[in-house]
Amino acid sequence: MESRKNDKSKASAIGSAVGVVVLVAASVTGGWVACDLWPKKQAGKFQMPQMAATVAVRQVEERVYNLPEKFVAHAEPVQEVDLLPQVDGYIKEIRFKEGDIVKAGDVLYVLDGERYQAIVNQRKADLAAAEAEMRRADRYFDRMQKADARGITQLELDNAEAASDSAEAAVLQAKANLVVAEYDLKKTQVVAPISGQIGKTAAHVGDYVSPSKGALARIVQTNPMRVSFPLTDRAYVGWRSAQLKGSAPDYRLRLLLPDGSEYKQEGAWAFDDNTMSKETATIIMRLVFPNPNRMLIPNSYVTLLVDYKKPPKLPCVPQQAVVDLSTGSRGVWVLKDDMTVEQRVVETREMSDGWIPVDKGLSLGEKVIVSGMSKLAPGMKVALAEATGNDDLDPNFQPRIKE
Repeated sequence: MESRKNDKSKASAIGSAVGVVVLVAASVTGGWVACDLWPKKQAGKFQMPQMAATVAVRQVEERVYNLPEKFVAHAEPVQEVDLLPQVDGYIKEIRFKEGDIVKAGDVLYVLDGERYQAIVNQRKADLAAAEAEMRRADRYFDRMQKADARGITQLELDNAEAASDSAEAAVLQAKANLVVAEYDLKKTQVVAPISGQIGKTAAHVGDYVSPSKGALARIVQTNPMRVSFPLTDRAYVGWRSAQLKGSAPDYRLRLLLPDGSEYKQEGAWAFDDNTMSKETATIIMRLVFPNPNRMLIPNSYVTLLVDYKKPPKLPCVPQQAVVDLSTGSRGVWVLKDDMTVEQRVVETREMSDGWIPVDKGLSLGEKVIVSGMSKLAPGMKVALAEATGNDDLDPNFQPRIKE
């Protein structure tokens, strides 16, 4: 009796399990049918329905690429000089206003020169006396030479010749003393050695000045102005190599002033420094800019913009077309003639106003996908939609300065 009961319970359990399986199968089948996902028989084969991705494309365009490269630069004067008095004395007159633009040769300070004028007069008198003594000695020596040899001794002749030579040396000494005195008198007027803007005066009328007391004022040349900036060792080697090969591009050199406005004058290359910094691995490059309105101030910092005078035209694609690949490179989706897509690795440059130049991987006229890329796979067929218009895709769009 117990054996029959066990058999019945086993049969009941098996029946319940079969019922569950049947119920699940019926539910799944019903769901597929309701969602229209049940495989359909076509040409003797079962196929899942495929939905073509909808994408928008744009052609690869040739565009002018002239994105300026930026450098932090330093404005510095080509020349600057401290005015030092070369003689001592009291300041009698100041012939400039602080901040004036002075020209080379302008008299700026006048020192009291009475003492130096007196010394000049004394040196002139000394010279006149020496010249008179020289003439007397020369006449005596001439007479001794013309005298009868029996009437004079050799010693007397030698003494006369020595006196003439000594008188001539005294004249030379007196002339040298006069030159020094006249030089000191001339230096009572302090003149500008260069043209430029003069700063604050350190001395005033009535002050006693001397070379040991320091500078009276400083003159800074303001036009032209020099602008210096550091260039990395790698960039310098590349630039220098191109220059030696004669293939260095013709650069346009511009500035942004500290307030962000663009300076109206273009610069020219002056020279590169003769040593590389060990600390920063950079070399200082120096440019020259006209500065007629003194907008460039010595020791101020400006932004240097370097681009091409004759910019190249490069194949470009919209920014939206370029994607970052898992390999670390960059790629684009390309639409082929049979309406399938392929992903292609490209080499690009920095973006300029919505467009990215492509150096390698694309040709002009090819079509790249700019939207609808999330569901793409290589070889997939796609349908086309019209690309959304953007200002930065306009061929006449004017590039801005790179931020």
